[in-house]
Amino acid sequence: MIQEFKDFINKGGAFEAAVGLVLALAFKPIVDNAVEKILMPFIAAVAGQPNFDDIGFHLGRTGKVTLEDGTTVMEQPFIGIGFVITATISFLLIAATMFLLVKVYNKTNSEQVAEEKPSGPSDNDLLVEIRDALSTQRYPKPDY
Repeated sequence: MIQEFKDFINKGGAFEAAVGLVLALAFKPIVDNAVEKILMPFIAAVAGQPNFDDIGFHLGRTGKVTLEDGTTVMEQPFIGIGFVITATISFLLIAATMFLLVKVYNKTNSEQVAEEKPSGPSDNDLLVEIRDALSTQRYPKPDY
């Protein structure tokens, strides 16, 4: 049973997935803070407010809400469209930030791979040469 468990863990790349998940969870605060503390202030400068949570409308019906201290407050239900707008902008900024980070990582990684790549013809070049060599050969016609 222990051997089966070891095979299960090693078979699907579960360890690599776990490491990736842990690193992603550790990286999340960095991206969140970059968006919240660096990018969102630019939006606040353009829009005049740091988020759009106040955008929405109240429904005409009022209801009574009793607070913890016993006071009753009249409240209208609020449809907060701004929360969705803020979340959408935050998502787009996080996606753009991750896109740029992955792009920089891939560029750096591809430069390292290019340095390690051996010189010589590629597989496609060799296959083209073989095809061309075979197409130039003359085969005698069979006597039927």
